[in-house]
Amino acid sequence: MSFRKGVLISEFEDRSVQDHGSGWSNLWDTGKSDLWDRGKPSPALIDIIENYSRSEDILHPFTPDGRRKKALVPGCGRGYEVVMLSLHGFDAYGLEVSATAVAEAKAYATKELTAPQAYNFGHGPKIGDWPPTHSADRGVVEFLQGDFFATDWSHNDMKFDLVYDYTFLCALHPTRRAAWAERMMSLLNPRGVLVCLEFPMYKDPSLPGPPWGVKGVYWDLLSSRGITGSGECTRLLYIQPQRTHEIGMGTDMISVYARNE
Repeated sequence: MSFRKGVLISEFEDRSVQDHGSGWSNLWDTGKSDLWDRGKPSPALIDIIENYSRSEDILHPFTPDGRRKKALVPGCGRGYEVVMLSLHGFDAYGLEVSATAVAEAKAYATKELTAPQAYNFGHGPKIGDWPPTHSADRGVVEFLQGDFFATDWSHNDMKFDLVYDYTFLCALHPTRRAAWAERMMSLLNPRGVLVCLEFPMYKDPSLPGPPWGVKGVYWDLLSSRGITGSGECTRLLYIQPQRTHEIGMGTDMISVYARNE
């Protein structure tokens, strides 16, 4: 997500934290989504899904009893990662606060699912023989409009097996971080995983945002040894991706946290 920092900061600096959702909706409604839109799914997410999605691995799209897993992408934008996760076998849901964003995501998905582009895959199996050992048909794609911290957008208090965070935590005011962690845990099934592409790691956390720097923030929020001390999840992976969007190359990190039973 390539942020033009001056424009974004000016959009939010005079808004109350409770009104930030309106700020993001305004940016969508005024055609400024190019400030962060990358035009394709995250290569780092593609690679980690393909590298850890064999039948015994944590990111396989089916449970051991054959149920297709549900994945959620909060702040999904035009839905690039939602479509990619569907093509890799997950029932994939995207959440956006903006009605304009949801409409654009639906239009993108309708076109992309008809003839998926190569950028949805890395070096693993391609559509037609994915997911491994299971039927190759894709999962569902659905886009939801709502506030991440509210509950009215979730169908029957739906829970997820995988939630992906990229440029979502960093877009939230730091005072909302503890609520972010609590909400994430409430959305995950037991043994569900939270996949975080940590960005921007290069930015001083004391500088104004969005985006706000997140170096050390995920660990502090989610680890039992962090500042919250929640103990609700365990970090399973912490690696630097070989591929990621250019703006985060060399500094992005991927972490995977599993919710404890």
